[in-house]
Amino acid sequence: MTAKVILNPYAARWGAKSRWAEASSALKDAGVAFEVAISEGRNHCTELAEQAVKEGFSPIIAAGGDGTIGEVVNGMSNAVSKDKPLTSFGVMPMGTANDLVCNLGLPKDLNEAAKIIVAGKIRQMDLCLVNGRSFANNAAIGLEPMVTVLQEEISWLKGLPRYLYAAFSAIQRGESWEAELKWDDGEYTGPISLVTVGNGAQTGGLFYMAPHADPFDGKLTFVFGYVKSRLKMLSLLPLTMKPGEGSYIEKDEITEIHTTRLTVKLTTSSPAHADGELFNRELFEADYQISPGRLPIIMS
Repeated sequence: MTAKVILNPYAARWGAKSRWAEASSALKDAGVAFEVAISEGRNHCTELAEQAVKEGFSPIIAAGGDGTIGEVVNGMSNAVSKDKPLTSFGVMPMGTANDLVCNLGLPKDLNEAAKIIVAGKIRQMDLCLVNGRSFANNAAIGLEPMVTVLQEEISWLKGLPRYLYAAFSAIQRGESWEAELKWDDGEYTGPISLVTVGNGAQTGGLFYMAPHADPFDGKLTFVFGYVKSRLKMLSLLPLTMKPGEGSYIEKDEITEIHTTRLTVKLTTSSPAHADGELFNRELFEADYQISPGRLPIIMS
């Protein structure tokens, strides 16, 4: 069958556009039969992926970063009813952080990524939803999407240093939200600084916001907490970069939970992101769900 490559040229601040010749050669050299569709703006990858599924292309390949992956899996999900299997999915990693690729242990090298795709070995990965929108790696409200808002405004830094600077800036603002959280077997009402929901552990290239998240366990892994002091929050920042012992989730202010569903209600709005892309700048309510084994992803 012929693959459809959905290319987001803007990924990595137009880096994907300059690397497309390299990616195209890697796919051809590996023997992948494909056609390419090029996104022309935000959410266009979703439209292109939905169209590609309906036209019978398989696999669907996201050429870009985590935001591109998020858009493409949304389009794939939109193309079929909930009781139908999704088309197989592959990744040519051309983003800044490539978090999902890292979480899955997939190669960042484009030639190696193309070889994985042509081999076609499938594993059924969990797919998550927030307010009906699919996401593959992580989503959040509170501090984390505030970082996303700020990093979008920064043009004088690139790559991972931009994320880190934005994180410092967001912490300095010291914002918090009054929230009501409910999950499978518990609830919480009170102030929060962050709620982050992970399918994968790594996000932003540096951070492990849900360090025990597993994209194959059929569960959402979410972390929430309230840290009143800016200084205390700054002290936790380096601990968010630790995937194992010494993680920030070990602190009393932070809680990590595994669940199949999470609802969040806020008294004041927060920005919200899914797979690094802002989908709502004034969110009051969020409903997170898991679709176990929904996404047939091509892996080694």
